Amino acid sequence: MARSPALRRSNVRFGPTADMRERERRNGMKLRALGPKSNCVARRCGPNLGYQRIAKMRFTVALFVSTLVGVSVPASAETCPDNPDALGTSRVLTINPGEFIRIGTLQYKQTLELKDHEVVLTFDDGPLPPYTDIILDTLASQCVKATYFLVGQMAHAHPSTVRRIFNEGHTIGTHSQNHPRAFERLSMPRVEREVDGGIDSVTSAIGDAKALSPFFRLPGFGRTNAIERFLENKQLVTWSADVDTDDWWRGSTPEAIVKRAMRRLNARGRGIILMHDIHRKTAIALPIFLKELKANGYSVVHVVAAGEQPKSVPELMASPTTDGTASPTALASAPISASQSHRTKKRSASKHHPAHSYYPGGLSDDRMFALGQKWTFP
Repeated sequence: MARSPALRRSNVRFGPTADMRERERRNGMKLRALGPKSNCVARRCGPNLGYQRIAKMRFTVALFVSTLVGVSVPASAETCPDNPDALGTSRVLTINPGEFIRIGTLQYKQTLELKDHEVVLTFDDGPLPPYTDIILDTLASQCVKATYFLVGQMAHAHPSTVRRIFNEGHTIGTHSQNHPRAFERLSMPRVEREVDGGIDSVTSAIGDAKALSPFFRLPGFGRTNAIERFLENKQLVTWSADVDTDDWWRGSTPEAIVKRAMRRLNARGRGIILMHDIHRKTAIALPIFLKELKANGYSVVHVVAAGEQPKSVPELMASPTTDGTASPTALASAPISASQSHRTKKRSASKHHPAHSYYPGGLSDDRMFALGQKWTFP
């Protein structure tokens, strides 16, 4: 007696390939034929929402665990959908203040654990409209995240810009209240007031203490053992740098800033880069610099502190700017003033703390004008 088709199928012995196809059929999946030129290995194709949901859950769990243990997390490939040629941010590096006390080889032996051709972008002395805003626009256009070390008095003057920095995904640390000259010569009570005052001012400007990272950069790199112990006891990570762009140098053009920065970076191959978001020429130089970084195979790492932070803070009405310029292109067409008063401070050289020239940012005419007052120094 002839068997029914269904019965005949049930008795068929499947080889490895046929068996796989039957399981695929039973699971409701489709196989897509791969052409001879396809770069795919034989794989399951077609809609499979169940697998997509599982993959998404696995990624979310991996991201959560990585954040807890301080492991770097690759940035999503979709972080810059409007600019496929953007430099982007390659990964996020979460650090624990207990593990990193002082970083940056311009002054210290330890620095961030970066791979070859990885950089961390940092900006000091701001915020100062319109330059900080223009720099933020440039970073956003390239989907690049940076770390800002804000001066307390500047944050108090421009709280809306402080909140914009945070809401656009950047890390915020502090840089003292007034950026006094010769920080290393201050009495410890004055140092404590400067550090605590800067933290209080930036916290007030940002509106949420959890939004502020426990990162601090010494004004003028002015260090002493007593100052460093004080910062360590406050559980602050003291940031120096690995590559100084010296973007404050009098007479430097944007092109000169980029050339100098790339030369120093190429000599090291990686590192924390120091810039200032209070200068017109830095705002002009940044787009050029980011293009050079990509052309030379560098990738940007975003550093964040371990712990919970708010996703955003309430925005404020923007403060009035001191300059009508709105873009680096427009800035480039205007002459760069050489009237800024710059002073150079030479630090004695040692094996652990090499000689370093640094611009005391408090002397910027742009900053003084923005605050409407002259700064006083000890």
